Amino acid sequence: MRFSERFRATKRAPLLQVLKSAVATVAAWLLAGWLIPGPLPVFAAIAALLVVQPSVNQSLGKAIERSVGVIAGVVIASLLGLVFGSSSWVILVAILVSMLAAWAARMTTGTSNQVAISAMLVLALGGTAPEYAFDRIIETLIGAAIGIIVNALIVPPVLAGPSRDQLAALGGELAASVDRLARALERPQRPGDLDGLMIEARLLRPMRDAADGAIADAEDSLTLNPRRSAHRGDILEQRRLLDRLGPMVTQVIGMTRAFVDHYDAGLGGEPTVGAIAEQLRRVAHDIRLAVHLADVEPQPPTSAIPALTAPLEVAAPKSEHWILVGSLLEDLRRMRDELQAEDPSLPQG
Repeated sequence: MRFSERFRATKRAPLLQVLKSAVATVAAWLLAGWLIPGPLPVFAAIAALLVVQPSVNQSLGKAIERSVGVIAGVVIASLLGLVFGSSSWVILVAILVSMLAAWAARMTTGTSNQVAISAMLVLALGGTAPEYAFDRIIETLIGAAIGIIVNALIVPPVLAGPSRDQLAALGGELAASVDRLARALERPQRPGDLDGLMIEARLLRPMRDAADGAIADAEDSLTLNPRRSAHRGDILEQRRLLDRLGPMVTQVIGMTRAFVDHYDAGLGGEPTVGAIAEQLRRVAHDIRLAVHLADVEPQPPTSAIPALTAPLEVAAPKSEHWILVGSLLEDLRRMRDELQAEDPSLPQG
């Protein structure tokens, strides 16, 4: 791993998010400094900076985490300061006590760190009086509230775009995997070809998981979001599409596994195998069509008409091929059911 990869992200955060963090930090600093004269409003600025998150719901969670951590840390620091003073060794004791108290309370890692940081800052800045502690708590609440308000009012983020991209990538690769399996059924395969086919099929699982995670983030971004009504239908359609594509990922991997395990050179002579390959090409077309109709992939397929329009006639396979043919037919039937579930005009089976 290169040194720069340890502190650099693969892509930049949105510039709007950076500007919103800056606006929230400055506003918290000015407002808290005006309402609470005295020490510089460091706690308010830090709270506002940390609370501006990729979604309003995450901002609320971060605000609660920050507020609870600050309250606990300030209380611990104030009690230790009143008893032992503000010597440097008291700061070290406060950090240790804060970490143990957070552990005993089963706080999250972020909250635990906040308890210790707040206790250290209170003692390091020289405030042990109850009034000082109370002001720092109010200051933190002001900063957290401003962070939430800024994130909610200035173009609150909706993560529908990243989820749409992940879903489009999954749909495209799923259709491509089905096409590759159709070609493999009709052509002689070398061991390397079979291994490559299996590796490419297995890549569908992490792509499905990535799409699921991205849609979950998009759904989370709608919580407490003033723009949710305009995007709820889009994200709901994405979730429905993933619910249809998800089982087909498992079926394509299973079909590929069965083909690789039971392949032999005489498989191409089976009449049903050629028919299965043709049906797989139709499945790939209908996957692309389903992705397009869900407004995930803007480029339309070659035909807007579903291709799964006729039942498959099956000839009896040879004895050495019946397991593979039967397995492929069953998974093909399941994929047809998934694709035709929302279009009752198409014949089943």
